[in-house]
Amino acid sequence: MTDSTRPPATLATAASSFRELFDQNPDRRYVMFGGKGGLGKTTFSAATAFWLARQGKKVLVFSVDPQASLSDIFQRDIFGKGPVKIMDNLWAQEIDADRHIKEYQEEVRKKIRDMYGLDEGPQEIEEYIEAASSEPAREESAIFDSVVDILAEGDYDYYIYDLVPLGHALYYLSMAKVYDEWISKITHLREEMREYEEVAARMRRQKEVEEDQILGELQYIRNRINSASRILTDRQKTAFFFVLVPEQMILLDTRKAAELFAKFDVPIGGYVVNRVLPESLLDEGVPAYLRSRIEMQAGQLKEIRATVGRDVLAYVPELERDVTGLEMIERVAALLFEGGRWDETTQKRSPAAAAAGSAGGAA
Repeated sequence: MTDSTRPPATLATAASSFRELFDQNPDRRYVMFGGKGGLGKTTFSAATAFWLARQGKKVLVFSVDPQASLSDIFQRDIFGKGPVKIMDNLWAQEIDADRHIKEYQEEVRKKIRDMYGLDEGPQEIEEYIEAASSEPAREESAIFDSVVDILAEGDYDYYIYDLVPLGHALYYLSMAKVYDEWISKITHLREEMREYEEVAARMRRQKEVEEDQILGELQYIRNRINSASRILTDRQKTAFFFVLVPEQMILLDTRKAAELFAKFDVPIGGYVVNRVLPESLLDEGVPAYLRSRIEMQAGQLKEIRATVGRDVLAYVPELERDVTGLEMIERVAALLFEGGRWDETTQKRSPAAAAAGSAGGAA
């Protein structure tokens, strides 16, 4: 692969492992795991949060994806219940984005109608209400707004974000631009309906037309979004990690996504290669199907090492069972932080990862 087609540089190159990356960058307290659905984002989010909590750090791992499985992996019902304590120093949270959308829409509608003192109004006012209470990409903006609320609190040493799938993530990383365009539309609508505003003011016997409180609130939201965007693109405080598996289409999609994320200035911390089948199984007379899978992975692992290998911080083996419960999370945390990076000198995974890989199964 030529330099012109090589994926964007990451923050990982100077570190030899996840542990070293965190040790070398104590200010990097906003951590995101992303990738296509079902590859292990939740697993590594939980494992990272677990490991940091064991180091004495106060950690929140959270998700706003309605398909997220933090409840499943921690074996606790945490959806929509705010931060739930899992163990010493570790809290987990799953946000109900749908409820957030409905509450926000109703709040905006009520404030607009209260401002004009009307249960119903001319069509222009109704259009304004509809435009202001029906944001573009309501789900994505509600998700982003929930993230803003969490990050703004600043109650934790580390925030581990189990990110929504890549397509949605890329969309709401651009929410600052979306909000700018949307608020410009709202402002134009407001100018067109100014005469109705003046009538409403005279009906209330006011000498002056009140400032458009809703527009002010929308500007406030936009400022919060911009603030969150600055956090998520801060190379000193934030790192985004891609999770992939050794399959051709996943590798291609991940490289494309890395290029798009780089355009949004998201600081890419590195890569985690999950579900690696140990080659030692080939010596045990495995079925033909499994042999073919191992050989296929060997080719893809070679491609991974040739393209993003210098930025892969861990190779995590396929495990014999699903990762649920603290015991399995601790096991993955050890694989992630105690070894697993490819040794370019010996052309092998680290002994810790190789030993753990002898089990087989899904992480």
